[in-house]
Amino acid sequence: MLSIIQKNASALFCAANHTQLCDQITLTLMRGRTPFLALSLALALALFVTLVSRQPATTIHLASPSPVALRSTFTSQLASPGWFRFAGSKTTKGSSRLGGLFSRRNAAAHATITGVVARQIFDSRGNPTVEVDVTTQDGMFRAAVPSGASTGVYEALELRDKGDEYMGKGVLTAVKNVNEIIAPALLGKDPTSQTEIDNFMVEELDGTKNEWGWCKSKLGANAILGVSMAVARAGAAAKKVPLYKHIADLAGNTKLILPVPAFNIINGGSHAGNALAMQEFMILPVGASSFSEAMKMGSEVYHNLKSIIKKRYGQDAVNVGDEGGFAPAISSNGEALDLVNQAIEQAGYTGKIKIGMDIAASEFYKSDDGSYDLNFKVENNDGSGVLEPKKLEDLYASWKEKSPIVSIEDPFDQDDWPAWSSMVDRLGQDVQVVGDDLLVTNPNRIKAAIEKKAANALLLKVNQIGSITESINAVKMAKEAGWAVMTSHRSGETEDTFIADIAVGLATGQIKSGAPCRSERLCKYNQLLRIESEMENPEYAGESFRHIALG
Repeated sequence: MLSIIQKNASALFCAANHTQLCDQITLTLMRGRTPFLALSLALALALFVTLVSRQPATTIHLASPSPVALRSTFTSQLASPGWFRFAGSKTTKGSSRLGGLFSRRNAAAHATITGVVARQIFDSRGNPTVEVDVTTQDGMFRAAVPSGASTGVYEALELRDKGDEYMGKGVLTAVKNVNEIIAPALLGKDPTSQTEIDNFMVEELDGTKNEWGWCKSKLGANAILGVSMAVARAGAAAKKVPLYKHIADLAGNTKLILPVPAFNIINGGSHAGNALAMQEFMILPVGASSFSEAMKMGSEVYHNLKSIIKKRYGQDAVNVGDEGGFAPAISSNGEALDLVNQAIEQAGYTGKIKIGMDIAASEFYKSDDGSYDLNFKVENNDGSGVLEPKKLEDLYASWKEKSPIVSIEDPFDQDDWPAWSSMVDRLGQDVQVVGDDLLVTNPNRIKAAIEKKAANALLLKVNQIGSITESINAVKMAKEAGWAVMTSHRSGETEDTFIADIAVGLATGQIKSGAPCRSERLCKYNQLLRIESEMENPEYAGESFRHIALG
């Protein structure tokens, strides 16, 4: 046997691009007396390489009978089941039947997951977070998980290491869960089967639940989400469509809409070091004719605001917060609104740009008596900023009378259901009352809010729930109830642009990704500009941002 191999075979071994994690071995059996013997040798060598390297042998081409030429290409992308494809051209007798008999994957078949690798990287606040690479025959697909500073108590568990390193915020346990538990279980799966894979990770590999559903306390929502996002990218590549189109397909949506950007241009609350209680003051260019024009309007208002703040409060006042907005040393929320209105007017966009606010009221809720302390950032304050829920609602209504406010997020604590319902009843016709901490992108909490009429808009944060499938279900439930949906970043962001594609694919109509400043914020907006440029007839949500049903 050895003499036959030496006499009739020549081998060329070459290492392919390391990012594809593959080796290619090309074998040409120059001449053999018996086609069957040549075939047997090729199969034996294919099996040997597959077992030794734990890589799949993907293609065997049977060529002309004299000389009998067999070319075997072994492509590896980590361990996966071996795939054999026989393609005959002027084949030897019986080789076509062998091709049909042994064919396990044809050219039209989907790719499969051949590798999953996680690592610890850093977010925009310098805290560790999870990054995941999913590999298929189509390549490597990467996703990075964001993290919030102002987090709702009902969010799925973000697994942190605790201990001394990184102030207890390391994510090596979550990384280990991906590499040792999730990765082996996903090998060989079809990346286009997003729902199947997400449900498998959430319900079988993790399996933990609380009163609001799957809480992911075993593996960590940050571990599961990183894989879920990367799988979605791999699925899009397998279908040879953009990510936003793949997401739309997963949701059964045919309506692709570019969202209104909600730029957070003044930061307060937990995102800034000033005394402002309210967390975000945003501008929404609903009067723009396109997403590109909306970006222009947002940028011009941002820079006008910068010059106003610098002139009024000095150079130090134009320092920015976690999300790129300015954080001037002011304590009055009304003063912040005045600055925004002035910047809009100075830029020449009065009437075309509306205002949104993220109150993040859970941050200053007093659970002992059910009141809200607007001076919570001032130590030993005199209590003059403490308001009952009804008085706080009155304050919101007064701001609405003075400014073009169309969106108020988290106006009350996540458990203050009666206050939410009262707010929707009073202001919900003209203002979207957005649930963030209240809803945490959780279908069960969304259902409860629909029943209580406690909100009329969902803030979509994929890391709050922990998988793409659950996020899609949350959006579908909200839209079926007639709600608006705003896609959102987190204060601890990365350069990942996934939420831009999800905003278009799910036709959410709105996206907030911070100010037009800081690259981890702008990368999302820039991705939307790319999407706009490649769409044949791009449609911008504009004034209809609250009323876009899935197509």
